[in-house]
Amino acid sequence: MPPVLGRPPPPQQQQLPAQMFTTAAQLLDLTDKKLMVALRDGRKLVGILRSWDQFANLVLQSTKERIFVPPGTAPNQPRGLYADIDRGLFVVRGENVLLLGEIDLDKEDDPPAGYDLADLAVVKKLAEQRKVQDKAREKKKVKLLAKEGFDSENLGEVLF
Repeated sequence: MPPVLGRPPPPQQQQLPAQMFTTAAQLLDLTDKKLMVALRDGRKLVGILRSWDQFANLVLQSTKERIFVPPGTAPNQPRGLYADIDRGLFVVRGENVLLLGEIDLDKEDDPPAGYDLADLAVVKKLAEQRKVQDKAREKKKVKLLAKEGFDSENLGEVLF
């Protein structure tokens, strides 16, 4: 459009490529980078993203499953504990990814803030104890809510 009476033409809207609007295409920038992936079942994976598809299925290389135990799970435990399990090449179904993010390579060797590296057997035992405690607490909560008239059918996967 030619300028009208000395006014500049209106700015052109920059067209974004179509792939910018698909979730899977946004993984392009993360390919060959180290990521932490949080899964719907609560597991955390750390690995290098090697491949992905249109369904956001991921292929992670040199993958480690990281288990966390929050502070206070065991007596005299002021800081949290974590341990890694080597998983190697790992394929993750896209619908199971809750969150993912790139790991800062300058800080990757540092332990997570507030957590110390511990023996895998100790962390697994404490994590299992924590899971049992949480399940018992949830069961108690569902019973109290049921007593007040709330339907427990849609309150989660707590089985009596």
